[in-house]
Amino acid sequence: MSSQGSILGNAVLRREDPDLLVGAEEYMDDLTIDNVHLVHFVRSPYAHANLGAIDTSVAEAVDGVVGVYTASNLPLEPVLGFDAFPPFLARPPLAVGKVRFVGDIVAAVVATSREAAADAAELVEVDYDPLPAVTSATEAMAEGAPVLFDELGGNVVFPTELGDGTALEGAEHIAEVKVVSQRLAGVPMEPNGCVAIPGDKLTLWASSQNPNAVRDAIAGMMGIEPEGLRVVAPAVGGGFGPKAGPYLEFLLALKMAQAINAPVKWIEERSENLVSLVHGRDMVLDVKMGFTKAGKITGMKANVVADAGAYPAIGTILPTLTQMMSQGVYSIPKIDFNATSCVTNTTTTAAYRGAGRPEATQMLERVMDVGADELGIDPAELRRMNFLQPDQFPLTTLGGANYDSGDYEKSLDAVLEASGYQDLLAQQKARRESGDTKQLGIGVSAYVEVTAPIGLHVEYGKVEINDDGSVVGRVGTSAHGQGHTTSFSMIISDMLGVPMDAITILQSDTDEIPRGAGTMGSRSLQTAGSAMHVASETVLERAKKLAANMLEAAEGDIVTGNGGLMVAGQPDSALSWGDLAQAAKDGSKQPDGMEAAPLEHELDFDGKDSTYPFGAHVSLVEVDTETGNVEMLRHVAVDDCGKILNPMLVAGQQHGGIAQGAAQALYEIVAYDESGNPITSNLMDYAMPSAAELCSFETSNTETPSPNNPIGAKGIGESGTIGSTP
Repeated sequence: MSSQGSILGNAVLRREDPDLLVGAEEYMDDLTIDNVHLVHFVRSPYAHANLGAIDTSVAEAVDGVVGVYTASNLPLEPVLGFDAFPPFLARPPLAVGKVRFVGDIVAAVVATSREAAADAAELVEVDYDPLPAVTSATEAMAEGAPVLFDELGGNVVFPTELGDGTALEGAEHIAEVKVVSQRLAGVPMEPNGCVAIPGDKLTLWASSQNPNAVRDAIAGMMGIEPEGLRVVAPAVGGGFGPKAGPYLEFLLALKMAQAINAPVKWIEERSENLVSLVHGRDMVLDVKMGFTKAGKITGMKANVVADAGAYPAIGTILPTLTQMMSQGVYSIPKIDFNATSCVTNTTTTAAYRGAGRPEATQMLERVMDVGADELGIDPAELRRMNFLQPDQFPLTTLGGANYDSGDYEKSLDAVLEASGYQDLLAQQKARRESGDTKQLGIGVSAYVEVTAPIGLHVEYGKVEINDDGSVVGRVGTSAHGQGHTTSFSMIISDMLGVPMDAITILQSDTDEIPRGAGTMGSRSLQTAGSAMHVASETVLERAKKLAANMLEAAEGDIVTGNGGLMVAGQPDSALSWGDLAQAAKDGSKQPDGMEAAPLEHELDFDGKDSTYPFGAHVSLVEVDTETGNVEMLRHVAVDDCGKILNPMLVAGQQHGGIAQGAAQALYEIVAYDESGNPITSNLMDYAMPSAAELCSFETSNTETPSPNNPIGAKGIGESGTIGSTP
């Protein structure tokens, strides 16, 4: 990709940043909408309670209030978080009969100002009859635990199983560890929000990673055709997974906008974001790894318990991704994997950066460290002697992952060299011998992850040449900070020879983009980027035929140059892209067999399967043995995401991912008391680190192309988290 003269493979500054930096781009709360009304949701303060009478009369009398809504005057069908679940697990948009977590929506107040809506919400009187609550999946499985859904007959909603129970037979040594991947909040810089606008065609502005999926889901909830709803995402200040799907707040905003025949805006408060929407992770993994005395892996057994929260959604099935990736980078002859997801009186869990894959790597890498310690083998060497080898790819693992390509030893060797691993071991030994109260900890991890998982390897794209020679690219992904405009412009520019400032990338608007799977699962470059590549290539092939006919030259002699196409070596014999776009629609200028049509191509690119990035990390920390304080000193990451389009964008994703992994390992946890009350409901209590708590990260890459797409790309958005956390 980075051949001489190509822009690809070079660090190109982000096109998005100038407008973001000067405030020219608008985020959700920046949107100016005439006659907009504000909504404030009344949320349950109880984790589990029977719901009695709701008195809205005092709230309705507040100046500026135009409507107070409950299930009695805004009845809506309950919504299932995942289609395969039984109907009784569906969540009423406005609570009916029972509340099941702190944050369940009981009522909604719409007013002419945010202040009036919030004041009136305080005056809604709700009768609650509190019930016992359960706040962890382990407790939810215990005999006599409070039951959230009587029809379920317990709290287990999703079991999954792999293996025949013999994985540890014949092991000469068994290492064992319990790994807690605690509950986390997404904490995007910009909380959630939406603006709902009524009309013959409804419009929903939403802070979303996936407008097309939001449109289809919300239209289904409203009982209308998708064509009756337009969903647009403005600038989005971070997502990390929690903004990937539709929220019931979006549905309620649209229904209330219809009820008052005026636009309705909801801007989430930070405490709502931390308590009421979705959380991530929350798995407990008990794992045993069998070894020979020499350190070769003989088998692995894992038991996983996952917390789905009060209303099961995609988080419930994430253990299947943990199972898929349970083999990791290692040659493991046998795997037994059992997982159980349970409902609890907590916030629903969903995807969060990595979504099931970090848990698999945490599990594997922790048990490998325990095994290395017990067997007296260097942790890096124990990993090396058990790696899958490059000549084994493509490979279907015991977990069912179809690995495309990999060279795990290459990334491990690179990170050991970059970190000065042997010198670090010597420093660690000297500290221990000195009896210093501040000791050095050295963490090593090796990982493989899946990107564009669970069918997300297909994406829409279109490239069209305008009559003035400018180019429009349309993609079904939806950027929220990744640099898509820059990346996709680079691909088009490199293929067509058009300057990047003459290229417009359209995304995140269902009126402009007919379909698309959005941005999650580290999928965008390998899917939408490949769609841009194929569409540009197809446009170029047609344009070359057209130019050859018009310039009376052989098609093989037509090359890009001079702002269009020309005859090789003859710059005066050329046609601009504007000339070609106009000629493409002129029947008199077509070669035999070609019909007049706009100079464009659209497709749904299908990579046929996921890709599997990998890498290795080394982390150096200083631990104060008297206080327990941990300080990051260095973090070195070598991540392999296939062929690299723009190394600056890759490094940015690595840095962000490492920070989130370090945050989980050292700082962050969503916690509840025994009654189900959240005790980390604001950023004073939820310990999200700032840059001041982190060291500078040292990042580099190896490149092992994927055969699954024409640009050889794999994902990078989540790799840093998956490699750094363990």
